[in-house]
Amino acid sequence: MRFRITLVTVLLATFFVNAQQKKWTLKECVEYALEHNITIKQSELDLENIDIDRLDAIGNFIPSLNGNSTLSSSTGLSTNPTTGILENTVQTTISAGISSGVTLFDGLRNLKQLTRAKLNKVASQYRLDDIKDDISLAVANGYLQILFNRENLVVAQAQYAVTEQDLNRTKELVSSGVVPKGDLLEIEATAATQEQQIINSENALRLSKIALAQLLLIQDYENFDIANENFLVPTSTILNNTPRTIFDKAVTFRNDIKFSETNVELAKKDLEISKGASYPTLNGFFNYNTRYTDQIPADLIQQFYTFDGISYGVQLNVPIFNGFNTSNRIKRSKIALDKAQLQLEQDKLDLENTVNQAWNDTQAALKAYEAAQKTLIARTEAYNYAKERFNVGLMNSFDFSQAQSRLENAQAEEIRTKFDYIFKLKVLEFYFGIPIDDLN
Repeated sequence: MRFRITLVTVLLATFFVNAQQKKWTLKECVEYALEHNITIKQSELDLENIDIDRLDAIGNFIPSLNGNSTLSSSTGLSTNPTTGILENTVQTTISAGISSGVTLFDGLRNLKQLTRAKLNKVASQYRLDDIKDDISLAVANGYLQILFNRENLVVAQAQYAVTEQDLNRTKELVSSGVVPKGDLLEIEATAATQEQQIINSENALRLSKIALAQLLLIQDYENFDIANENFLVPTSTILNNTPRTIFDKAVTFRNDIKFSETNVELAKKDLEISKGASYPTLNGFFNYNTRYTDQIPADLIQQFYTFDGISYGVQLNVPIFNGFNTSNRIKRSKIALDKAQLQLEQDKLDLENTVNQAWNDTQAALKAYEAAQKTLIARTEAYNYAKERFNVGLMNSFDFSQAQSRLENAQAEEIRTKFDYIFKLKVLEFYFGIPIDDLN
């Protein structure tokens, strides 16, 4: 009875462990990576900094307000504020005041700084989205690598199962003296090679799972796995479009291009700000001050009221010469604008080259996959024919082993070209605006 209870407990625990083990879809992997990736988090913090910069720019429009107060005491010869006579006394003085200032005109630099802060946030958002694009591609590649290794393992196991049947049958034939023992040794060698292939496939599958888990920042490598889905090569019409058509669309929404375009606008705004420094500035000011001294026979409140004073006005500053600082700043801003425009052109050229390369790679991968399918069909037929001849003793084990090896190579190549085509296809579709988190 106790043994039955223990057995039931173990079975239930195994069931719950398996039930709790999550099987990740590609969409879930991409979403998780985008939420937890460290680089993305750092870029999001940069966005928060840019929000603070925008508040700085807004603050430049608001008048400043500052208060001041001073308490001082002196001993020795000083002028009595009541009699005007020099006396050797101890004197305590309190002064207080407030001051306010506002920029009335500064060559519109404040306004342009605010516009620049808004543009900078847009640029940083494009940069963040571009990072997310790169991470999505990396996750999709890692996910497809697991699918590739998993399918490789399934094929290797299936091949070994067939070889086991041949091995058992050959043992019987050797025992009955129908075939020589050399045939058995040849099949045993084939079985041993396939066992090694299974081990290698298992290791490759495990390593690919670890690689994706690390990309997702998941530490429980052993229990990480992706969903078991019946996966077929997706149908797509993307290759019906020319590379130029794909590029023309990509350039309208790609975040790296938008980032470069915004950098040009930022450089233009920096040039305007630099030019604004050559204009006169006009500032308004207001000051209120009062004081108290213990040498005057009046209380503190009365003295503050009696000795207060107000000053206000405007101040005009005209830049005449400042050691070439302003002119050099303008020159540097012009150079920065030229560099930003050149970078935009370079980014467009890079994108065009990338799209052309992706289109050619996808086209080549499709042809390679189609050729691998044809080869697999032919190798399968050749293997079946060889198996029939081997079973009736018309082919020796070495030739049959060669036919089987060629079939295994064809199966492996079909799997490799299949997933190579899928990834290249998804990358090309990605440049056409099709999300990469769906493999169907």
